[in-house]
Amino acid sequence: MKIAIANDVAMAAEALRRVVASTAEHQVLWIARTGAEAVRMCAENRPDLILMDLNMPELDGVEATRQIMEQSPCAILVVTGRPQDNVNQVFRALGAGALDVTATPVLQGQPGGDTELLAKIRTMDKLIRHSGGNQSMPPRTAAAAGNNNNSEAQETEKVTSLLAIGASTGGPVAVSKMLAGWKAPRGCAIVVVQHIDQHFADNFARWLGEQLEMPVRAIEEGDELVAGTVLIAKSNDHLTLDQNYRLRYDANPKDYAYRPSVDVFFHCVAQHWKGEAVGVLLTGMGRDGAEGLLAMRRAGQTTIAQDQASSAVYGMPRAAAEMDAAQMILPLAKIGPMLRSTLGGRT
Repeated sequence: MKIAIANDVAMAAEALRRVVASTAEHQVLWIARTGAEAVRMCAENRPDLILMDLNMPELDGVEATRQIMEQSPCAILVVTGRPQDNVNQVFRALGAGALDVTATPVLQGQPGGDTELLAKIRTMDKLIRHSGGNQSMPPRTAAAAGNNNNSEAQETEKVTSLLAIGASTGGPVAVSKMLAGWKAPRGCAIVVVQHIDQHFADNFARWLGEQLEMPVRAIEEGDELVAGTVLIAKSNDHLTLDQNYRLRYDANPKDYAYRPSVDVFFHCVAQHWKGEAVGVLLTGMGRDGAEGLLAMRRAGQTTIAQDQASSAVYGMPRAAAEMDAAQMILPLAKIGPMLRSTLGGRT
């Protein structure tokens, strides 16, 4: 892959350059020292992947990501020091179109410090190839605070309906906008499978809980569905739902580039869930979730995909539309109202 680096700290940029240069299959295309420079250089010489810092002069990484995804879209991996200390910026960048986040490697005195970054780059390579390259990523068009309290009643309430949500690039912000201001009806559980690294999943759950009127928590192995609560997949293994409605994690299939896979969970819902269910496939690069959404539709469950205009990257929803997996293709702003009319609940 041709990889670009956007980082204004010389030592950090050099550390990233050395990581990329240590591999035979990747090359550094250019290094930008400001967000504005990254936008300009991307337009002139588009790479396969950008390693984007968050804090840079002129334009920060969030705004640079937004402009790149609008003007000359390509895969972007946020690489920044201590991402857990920059949660809001991270999720703004993910909402603007970044694929994932990882910490800047510290190579001196830490043998193998580049391992996580190289693993991320390999995953990005798989995603790009599986999606047909960055040329398949169209320029993005303009898209149209709560509490995290829980109650014993919510914990013990019988689950009678299920909202299953799958998302990737741009997903965190899309999920928060879709569910904003809504309290699910009695008996309704919500499960979100978002492509995000397991080390940042708990932060995602906390951040999302600050945006919504419903409690949000990460899923532990063997958890039950919980009515009125948004449950977040938190492992790089795949989330499954068994015949007893227990949530599990499974490493197989190991060759899936998408982890956790939306397809795996949607297929489980189609196979095991006997009550009312709605599947929603949101913005994302690649094709994950489309086949699972089709399985849900064939099982008689309601299926919705986000439209192109409101998607950060119209990959996963496009795949669902192409195979007629979605009964409804809606702009993000209309998916929430549709859920309210389908499942009920209150605002």
